[in-house]
Amino acid sequence: MSSEVSTLSRLARNRALNGAPLVSSILDVVDEHVENSHNRELNEEKLLTEVKQSLTGFAFLQPFLDDESIEEIWINQPGEICFARQGVHFREELAFTREELQTQLERMIRESGRRLDRSSPFIDAQLGVGYRLHAVIPDVTRNHLSLNIRKFTKDVLTMPNLQERGVVTVEQANFLIQHLKNGSNVLISGATQAGKTTLLSALLSSLAPIERVISVEDTFELRCLLPDWVAMQTRPPTTDGKFEVDLRRLVRESLRMRPTRLVVGEVRGAEALDMLIAMNSGIPAMCTIHANSADEALTKIKTLPLLAGGNISSRFLESLIGGSLELLVHCERATDGTRRISSVKRIVPGDPLTLEEVLF
Repeated sequence: MSSEVSTLSRLARNRALNGAPLVSSILDVVDEHVENSHNRELNEEKLLTEVKQSLTGFAFLQPFLDDESIEEIWINQPGEICFARQGVHFREELAFTREELQTQLERMIRESGRRLDRSSPFIDAQLGVGYRLHAVIPDVTRNHLSLNIRKFTKDVLTMPNLQERGVVTVEQANFLIQHLKNGSNVLISGATQAGKTTLLSALLSSLAPIERVISVEDTFELRCLLPDWVAMQTRPPTTDGKFEVDLRRLVRESLRMRPTRLVVGEVRGAEALDMLIAMNSGIPAMCTIHANSADEALTKIKTLPLLAGGNISSRFLESLIGGSLELLVHCERATDGTRRISSVKRIVPGDPLTLEEVLF
């Protein structure tokens, strides 16, 4: 932020604190500054926008947040901003200081209700507009705080939308929708930004309106068009280590809410055991898992339940998974940013479990 914008922002803020409406204070301060300035090249419209962004938005971040073509924004150090558009990465130099970045981060954190300090150097939270915020501060990072903002489209993409974009074929869409209607349990795998959550949201919205969906996530990302949907997210502990709500707790609580469909946004820990047990008890479920291939996803889902501790044997898990999971859908993102389902496989019970290709 330039010193000029900083000064005008401070003047407008002071007027607002004294009772004047903020928007009119901004207009008045900028108008007076332009009239009294000897700089004939001063761009009043640009100055007004920057002051508004400083006081009512997220300053230098706001244009990137407003750009609907940008999928994700991240900052590694002051003076530069990186972003992804249609899967392609870009880097842009931008004038902002360490203090200005810290100010905007604190504003976002205040909005989320979560905390970020030395005792809790990570934050994973949702902004009011529905974006996901992730940040890490020194000394966990070497020199500068690291900030990621994952944006999500306001519109829910349906299976026909994904067909139009080439993400799924007609055959794949019909196959998956029919198996979901029959109560099949589905695991969607893929690397980062492969389209797992988008596909899961589209599949959810293809279910019958009479379904009661309960979804659990670390932070809200899923979208669903069904009328009977309850979305829950985790809650970190307070400074004294109390009141934490983790995914395991959410999965267990969801079973008391009469779901006809359980959805775990991303399984990556001990909650895998609770989810598999729920599937095995007759509650159809869907989830995503981070993996580079379908085979890796199967290995991972056989390993994660071990994090729950106790006397859990590999044989027990093989039996549990074989009697619970049915389909494994793998998503991939090409180098040009396009996403697609690369395979649909069936889990074949046995010792060991195997995968059988059913659709390419």
